[in-house]
Amino acid sequence: MNDEELRLHFEELKKELNGKIEDAQLMKELNTYINEYRVTAEAAKRGIRRKYGADGSSSFLTADTLSKKIEELKGTEINVDITAKAVYVDKKQITVRGSPKTIISGILGDETGTAPFTIWEGENVDLEKGGVYLFKSAYTKLWNERVQINLGSRGRVEKAEGIRVDVPERTITLEAEEVKIGEIKEGMGNVTVTGRIMSVEKRNITVKGEAKTVYSGIMADDSGKIQFSAWNDHGLKEGESIFVKNAYIRAWRGIPQLNLGDKCEVSRVDDSFGEIDMTVSKKTVADIISAGGGLDLSVTGTVVDLRAGSGLIWRCPECNRSVLNGECTAHGRVEPVTDLRMKLIIDDGTGAISAVVNRQDTERLTGITLAAAEGLAKARGNPEIVAREIAELIIMRRVTAAGNVLSDDFGPMMIVSGVEIEAVDVAAEAEKLYSEVEAAL
Repeated sequence: MNDEELRLHFEELKKELNGKIEDAQLMKELNTYINEYRVTAEAAKRGIRRKYGADGSSSFLTADTLSKKIEELKGTEINVDITAKAVYVDKKQITVRGSPKTIISGILGDETGTAPFTIWEGENVDLEKGGVYLFKSAYTKLWNERVQINLGSRGRVEKAEGIRVDVPERTITLEAEEVKIGEIKEGMGNVTVTGRIMSVEKRNITVKGEAKTVYSGIMADDSGKIQFSAWNDHGLKEGESIFVKNAYIRAWRGIPQLNLGDKCEVSRVDDSFGEIDMTVSKKTVADIISAGGGLDLSVTGTVVDLRAGSGLIWRCPECNRSVLNGECTAHGRVEPVTDLRMKLIIDDGTGAISAVVNRQDTERLTGITLAAAEGLAKARGNPEIVAREIAELIIMRRVTAAGNVLSDDFGPMMIVSGVEIEAVDVAAEAEKLYSEVEAAL
């Protein structure tokens, strides 16, 4: 994004945040999110608003609220009321920046259509499947061309007493889209897919005091793999190939998951995949952003930045979370243990992705051990010197990183399971560039 466009978004945020952040810091963060992390301007502004304007006093919260039906939503609303039925509800605990957080997600529906929703402050919110609720001061966004409804710290949910909402039945046989597993993205509706069961397990859990059994595992074809779950016993066995019709896609932090719901049909088919590669799937950053995330993905690109939080860090001995000034968000005052990590920004020309590299790979790639890092920090009297030393060794190096990719409003993030520095043939790359430039003249 050019400076003029960036300035427009900056001026909008500056007015809304009303002095909660210095101008220089605001411009730096906005530029980092949009031009380095390659997230959309709206996602960048939402993230900064939450970070600095979560107390509800910012001027952008005072705009008049509109009431809309689901089919009227554009994905750009910042203050909208929606009355709808909870078609599906899932309440779960996640970890955000080292702290536990309760969110509620699912599907809302009215007589005009359905849309996925997320309540980001769900600790004291109770929703029941089939109940009709008023979502007040919600905001929306687009993901894979589908509207998503969100409720942040300024929004609230009320039971819509005496209101009846009829949600049309899904026309499953017409809407299901037959896809390869590697093509599945967050936000897809009903899908039909063929794959081999690579693993399956049965777990007994308790939902609202009721004992239930869930069947889950990994399913794959020659294009990729995906986690699946089912509440009904389809008798799935490891190694068999199945045809799944009318499954639906849910995502956890951007990682698509295949759900075999009540209206799903499962049948056995002849195996035609041959040897399925269960190692990593090579992707571009653009592919990953489009899909939302995924399991065991690999990307090759250039390290363009080392983010804050790299180098020598301290962790809670109980939960392994990062601690600040000896304070763990979950366990309070602790005696922390030291660790070493890198938080890289990798750019492959199609986009940029954040990648968190563990101690073992950090030591192997940089040659700086944890003991050496501790000694350097003590000798210089400044722990930040370690990150600067690492930056000199890793920035502008070409690497291939593999791992699971999660997504949030700040873009994709890879939890790296393995990373290697790629040898670059400078002469060959220069010749290739010269040929491309010459061909374009």
